[in-house]
Amino acid sequence: MKYRMLSAAFATSVALHFAGPASAVDLEVTHWWTSGGEAAAVAEFARAFNEKTEHNWVDGAIAGSGGVARPIMISRITGGDPMGATQFNHGRQAEELVEAGLMLDLTELAEKEGWKDIVHPSSLLDSCTLDGRIYCVPVNIHSWQWIWLSHKAFEEAGVAVPANWDEFVAAAPKLREAGKVPLAMGNQPWQASGAFGVIAIAIGGIDAWKAVNIDKNAEVAAGADYARVFQAAANAREFRKGSNVQDWNQATNMVITGEAGAQIMGDWAQGEFQVAGQTAGEDYSCLPGLGVNEIISTGGDAFYFPKLDDPEKEAAQLELASLMLSKEVQVSFNLKKGSLPVRGDVDLAAANDCMKKGLAILATGAILPDGNQTLSPDTQGQIEDLMTQFWSSDEISAEEAQKRYAEIIASAD
Repeated sequence: MKYRMLSAAFATSVALHFAGPASAVDLEVTHWWTSGGEAAAVAEFARAFNEKTEHNWVDGAIAGSGGVARPIMISRITGGDPMGATQFNHGRQAEELVEAGLMLDLTELAEKEGWKDIVHPSSLLDSCTLDGRIYCVPVNIHSWQWIWLSHKAFEEAGVAVPANWDEFVAAAPKLREAGKVPLAMGNQPWQASGAFGVIAIAIGGIDAWKAVNIDKNAEVAAGADYARVFQAAANAREFRKGSNVQDWNQATNMVITGEAGAQIMGDWAQGEFQVAGQTAGEDYSCLPGLGVNEIISTGGDAFYFPKLDDPEKEAAQLELASLMLSKEVQVSFNLKKGSLPVRGDVDLAAANDCMKKGLAILATGAILPDGNQTLSPDTQGQIEDLMTQFWSSDEISAEEAQKRYAEIIASAD
């Protein structure tokens, strides 16, 4: 796209040439990446856009989680004040905006650059596709399926760093005796729901998770496999007591400083360990699938480009979309973010041990879709509400929580 604009500029009058490139624009990009590791990662997008095009990245960071940012983004788009580009997670979060005709169609660019041949797994591009047309660019693969372990905390508690969930459960009392919080967790709803999803896959098993989250099988949700899941979550609820923080990165910092033994969190936590100067395998360990079921869920982030009715800004939007999927930017961004690239043809020799674990699992094809790809935002919201209540109060038993969960799945869309 850029070579066309440059050719057009070359053909313009001398007066216009001296006035500077008419197609240079400021492009506002909204996102919710505000922690130290996230800010370092998104800066790679901004740097590439500013250096490799004549345009200017205007950062529209919205403090808080995606649950805070998304309603603001959606309100602006539907209210006639769209930004140039905006982050959503892989899945159905922007589905209604696309159906309303508010998002730029990227199909021509995607076909020209062969996105179907380079985006892996293909489900990521499928999540960007509606009625055969492509409306977003996937930029990474983020998996929830990790537990992060502080070597300092376990050393000070006098126990070995666990290799799986059962060993962690056995070590938790020793951590508590040493004045450590066994399991760090913030108080945001998505954290509670996400941790439950990790426990579900590790303890309930992959087949049971698929039956519930893909097939919407309420009988499985109410059955024996998920009874074990809810009991494990009830145990984890005890382990998190004393984790009096709000944001996920504050909980990660508890692991970094050795105040907590572990955190169930997606691989975006790696960015925080990197900013803190910690080394995987030395200062902390990571267990995919809680060390039980090693699998990667294909969550993550994609960028959509609202329609602006401005040809010059639309050209800049397409340039940004192309850059985000380029080899160089895929490497620089994902190394900082702690996520896996959506391209399988890039050199990640600089990846740390945890990232290499994820890449190895991805290469085997041991992947599952993220809940955002299988459940509607409404269903996800109901589950988040339930999990917030369950994790914060002992008054809701594992049995009662499972009953309510099965009812949500029975009416899931």
